[in-house]
Amino acid sequence: MSLWPDWRALAHVRDDRPDVNLLHESAELKVVLVALAAGQSLPEHAGPAACFHILDGQGVIVVGDDHVPVSAGATVVVPTGLVRAVHASTSLVFLGNLGNPASEDSPH
Repeated sequence: MSLWPDWRALAHVRDDRPDVNLLHESAELKVVLVALAAGQSLPEHAGPAACFHILDGQGVIVVGDDHVPVSAGATVVVPTGLVRAVHASTSLVFLGNLGNPASEDSPH
């Protein structure tokens, strides 16, 4: 078991690059805490099934051809194989959970 009492102690918005914190990685599950500054993005890419829970801020999550506006409290589930990306409109922090992480080529 792992416990992080407060995600705010880990997520740091950086002007030079996204801040990606690997919280857990196993053959079945990968969990990341990601902080993006306004205007930053994670690139579009296909990947395993994923769940993105927005903790703070506003942005857009790309799922296939859809561009979904999101803000704190929103949760988006993306099926395996669909292209996905995250674009921050304001400072944005999200928790990403990926199933079958070995199938994904990128670091997110």
